[in-house]
Amino acid sequence: MNRQLTKLWLGTIVAGAAMGASALAAGNQAFVPMGSADAVAVIDLEHNQRTATITGTVNTHGSALTPDGLYLVAGSLTPREPAEAVERPAGVSADEHAAHHGGSEEASAGAQNSGLLYVVDTSTNAVARKLEVPGPVHHVLVTADGRYAVSTHPMGGGVSVVSLESGKLVATIATGPNPNYLVESGDGRSLIVSNAGNGTVSEIDTEHWFVRRNMRVGGSPEHMLLASDSSDRLYVNDVQNGQVVMLDLASGNVTDRYEVGKAPHGIGLSPDGRNLYAVSQGDDRVVRITLDDGTRHSAGLAPAPYHLAVTPKDGRLLVTSREQSKLWVLDPASLEIVREIALDGIGHQISLEKQ
Repeated sequence: MNRQLTKLWLGTIVAGAAMGASALAAGNQAFVPMGSADAVAVIDLEHNQRTATITGTVNTHGSALTPDGLYLVAGSLTPREPAEAVERPAGVSADEHAAHHGGSEEASAGAQNSGLLYVVDTSTNAVARKLEVPGPVHHVLVTADGRYAVSTHPMGGGVSVVSLESGKLVATIATGPNPNYLVESGDGRSLIVSNAGNGTVSEIDTEHWFVRRNMRVGGSPEHMLLASDSSDRLYVNDVQNGQVVMLDLASGNVTDRYEVGKAPHGIGLSPDGRNLYAVSQGDDRVVRITLDDGTRHSAGLAPAPYHLAVTPKDGRLLVTSREQSKLWVLDPASLEIVREIALDGIGHQISLEKQ
């Protein structure tokens, strides 16, 4: 994404150099959407403490940072209210804006079938823009080139792609029932989407925005991640079967299955790629699997461990609870709790600043 174009479109008034310096100075942070608390928590990972709260959002579940860390894109799982206006981008006339959104009456009538993305300036923790998308948003991805925000729409059976330079909807792509999570291939040519409703994973061509192929994994696939040293090994949590499956993207076949426990949810990889982490909501446990030999270690973590992220600097685990307003910081070796951080609601898709 062209930073200058993006700042102009977002309508910011801070000089580029000062803004970049401010964002970078914030350093090692995590952003945690807090669902019905209508806010996002900002966590200082150097000191394991919450330092700020982003307000002005509604029921945010998905989140993703732009590659430069200047903006956080957070998605609302609540349909847009008819009275809630979507801001007009700078340089776009009122007539063009109305035409893009179908006119005021049509836009109002269709608002319950639309959703919102919030673009947050991470130097001020203020919402800079609201972008309309075709339905409530579950999870979010910002492409590695910074050009697009991609959202999964569980009630719409697909994903949407919005340009972060223009604010316009670029594409909507049907993938399958209850699309859940998404990742980008290492070369940026594909997006991978899990369809929890029919046990498949869809591969989207990012040049022409169409589904290139569907791969069968079975069960109920949700959260996913790609191995850091390869664009071919995709790890997918299968909620129905209590496993994380490894899908070889070159062949489209499942090549390994790792037992986790009841209702697995968040998954992550250690910075060196040797250990796979997963949580079992049903068994109140966090699991570490050594990928070289399949060795499995676990520890109790209650109640209901939920979303999971691994810090890139030292591999600490960040885990939210599905039943209580908290985030745990875990030691990756012992799986013991290092710190417990209070949230205002249930923590969802965690976004980490790059080191």
